[in-house]
Amino acid sequence: MEITDVRIFPRGEAKLKAFASITFDDSFRVKGLRVVEGSNGLFVAMPSRKLPDGTFEDIAHPLTREAKALIEKRVLAEYKKAIKE
Repeated sequence: MEITDVRIFPRGEAKLKAFASITFDDSFRVKGLRVVEGSNGLFVAMPSRKLPDGTFEDIAHPLTREAKALIEKRVLAEYKKAIKE
């Protein structure tokens, strides 16, 4: 599976830097990823929903470390391009 498109939607907030969507194989899109400034730098948070008890649960997430690293690398690269423009 290949990431064929990444779209970045910058935000002006302190911790939330942008929303993102990614498309796999020009046929499946995942929306609601977030670029977040954490204590160790930028990271990509997966789409989630708030549960009745106040905690959050991921709606979609990678199943392997390799997939997570690939998604994070592509989204952060596109984010860096977007903020330079």
